[in-house]
Amino acid sequence: MKAIFYIITAGMFLIPVLLSGQGRIEGKIIDSGDREEAGLPGANLVWAGTSTGTSTNAAGFFNLRRTRETDKLVVSFVGYKTDTITVGPDDEYIIHRLTQGSQIGEVLVVSRASGTHINRAEPILTVNITAAELCKAACCNLSESFETNASVDVNYSDASTGAKQIQLLGLAGNYTQILAENIPSVYGLNSAYGLNYIPGPWMESIQISKGTSSVRNGYESMAGQINVEYKKPRTSEKFFMNGFISDAGRKEVNLNTSLLLGDHLSTMILAHAEIQNSQSDHNMDGFRDEPDIKQYNLFNRWDYMTERFTFRTGIKYLGEERIGGQFSFQPGNPDTWTNGFGIRINTQRLEGFSKIGGALTNDQSMTIGWIQNAAWHSQESFFGMRMYNGTQKAYYSNLLYQWNPRLGRHNLDAGLSYKYDLYDEHLDELLLGREESVPGIFTQYTYTDSAKVTFIAGIRADFHNLYGTLITPRVHLRWVISPDFTLRASAGKGYRSGNILAENSFLLASSREMIIPDDTDIEEAWNTGISLTGNLYAGSKLIRLSAEAFHTKFINQIIIDMDADLNEVRFYNLNGRSFSNVIQLEASGQMFEGFDLLAAWRWNDVKMTIDGTLREKPLISRYKGLLTASWMNRLRKWQIDYTLQFNGPGRIPSTALNPEAYRRGDSFKAYTAMNAQVTRNFRKWSIYAGSENMTNFKQHDPIIAADDPFGEYFDSGLIWGPVHGRKIYAGFRVFFNRDI
Repeated sequence: MKAIFYIITAGMFLIPVLLSGQGRIEGKIIDSGDREEAGLPGANLVWAGTSTGTSTNAAGFFNLRRTRETDKLVVSFVGYKTDTITVGPDDEYIIHRLTQGSQIGEVLVVSRASGTHINRAEPILTVNITAAELCKAACCNLSESFETNASVDVNYSDASTGAKQIQLLGLAGNYTQILAENIPSVYGLNSAYGLNYIPGPWMESIQISKGTSSVRNGYESMAGQINVEYKKPRTSEKFFMNGFISDAGRKEVNLNTSLLLGDHLSTMILAHAEIQNSQSDHNMDGFRDEPDIKQYNLFNRWDYMTERFTFRTGIKYLGEERIGGQFSFQPGNPDTWTNGFGIRINTQRLEGFSKIGGALTNDQSMTIGWIQNAAWHSQESFFGMRMYNGTQKAYYSNLLYQWNPRLGRHNLDAGLSYKYDLYDEHLDELLLGREESVPGIFTQYTYTDSAKVTFIAGIRADFHNLYGTLITPRVHLRWVISPDFTLRASAGKGYRSGNILAENSFLLASSREMIIPDDTDIEEAWNTGISLTGNLYAGSKLIRLSAEAFHTKFINQIIIDMDADLNEVRFYNLNGRSFSNVIQLEASGQMFEGFDLLAAWRWNDVKMTIDGTLREKPLISRYKGLLTASWMNRLRKWQIDYTLQFNGPGRIPSTALNPEAYRRGDSFKAYTAMNAQVTRNFRKWSIYAGSENMTNFKQHDPIIAADDPFGEYFDSGLIWGPVHGRKIYAGFRVFFNRDI
């Protein structure tokens, strides 16, 4: 495997990243006979003679990048006549009605676009998760949005606080850049619990880009990038409401409403309220399996759009309280720890953003955009008798210029960025202050040879006030081998400034002392990857295939060492080797009418030098299998979704020096997890019910020394599997689509 990755790495430097936008067109595709104009989900739109296209979302809306090659847009949907429409240069919003094919007669043909698909037009390997896919599971927030996805794992960070982190390409979520509409979102103080702060019903789609991303979005991406697109006022429902309840004590409600204030101005309000009163203790250790949570989340956004100018702005506020620990813990007492081990985390976050963009020329060959975001984040918390309080003030600015000559094959992006973060953290009597100021400059060249080849080479220079000049080169190649097969390759560098205490505050829920040095270097890694995606036909059946391999090699890394000493968590710079090799195979298709099936398998080979020895990364499965099945009847009234995950074995840091009662094995075995959901759709509402972890598999005794939480052996951080048992949930969705 190593030889393969070395060959890939060498080859990547000979081939250069992301096809730049050339203006966009929005619209809606509807059934010509539908008086309510509800929209056709999964209709396909492709620019004639190219592979650039998209599909409509669950409400029938689409957003598509323009192309200079043609103004003819082909619109198709199984069971309907294919239309070709001419898109004028002044057209911003299109409504098109498809007519059912005359050959159908009285037979109703139903087809669904895949809820998860690889974007064929993107040079970077990008997996799109649509709103339809998010509705297949209990997607209450971003951390629960990847249950049916083979690329991303989401695991609990510990057994007490409810903190979660993702894993992409075998690496922790810190090495994946998480964006909200191309704005850095989950990092710093927001990293431990930030995945829970993005409600699922707010999301329009999620894009997962593997490997190094475009230099336009910064230097941080090492393993990949996850970008969340929120609902937009002009293309979202007029009113939407989602209610959810589970037998684990979780209750939440989400709603959004939008208003069009004329041809150009629109606004939208999104709201989320959540209460979880966890009374479950499936392992009978006296600790809550999940923390009690109260969360309120509000988002107001405004859009102003004309033919040549776009302005978007918005403000978000979040407030959350989470209570964890023993059931004997009484949050109201001033000396809470006398009644049991308790955890209390109070979080407030205020965030505002603006986006301005427009064309500098009539033919839109020159465009400019400016993104700004400011955030204030506060966390006040204690973990037993340990106090941790922190604040983060952040500002982000990205000014982008784009030039697309009339020839259309050569595109140039350039820009200036600035990122500022001010941290003020207190751990008991320890005071930690940190200020990061990073101006940057970047340029990126894109060559597009019709629809066959896209080649991108980008480089950026950032001037970090703590770490000096950071040079980040990245290249990407997309080659359409045939109409059915596409090859992609990438190589690039990434940096990451570690915020040790903020990112690992959940480790305070143990007796281990955190050993934090003063001289950690910036993390630095190279990533190379190659992938092949394509379509095969078995008779009339289409099977979508993908195969990919990625290698990440660290030049420097901040090691989290839980092996050297049972009473400590040591953080230090890498002294030796650290790498991740990941190979993934995936196949999906519609087996028969209304029934979709996906199967995937992934191998992880992740090792790092810990305490002077090259070891397997702890608490990560060596492989993962995924099987998802989705069935919808011909009238779209009933839908059944099923997910089976098979998680391979892995290593656990040694506890051999603990007293015998507090020892655990040095490895964990493979295990399976099953989820299922049934949905009943009505005209303007739907109801759903399901179960998570149907096999009721739980990690045995996840908290070490739960009977003595103030003793020297207490540890809730060695988590590799589910910490809760079977869950049963139900909910409803009510929606009123916009009148056209």
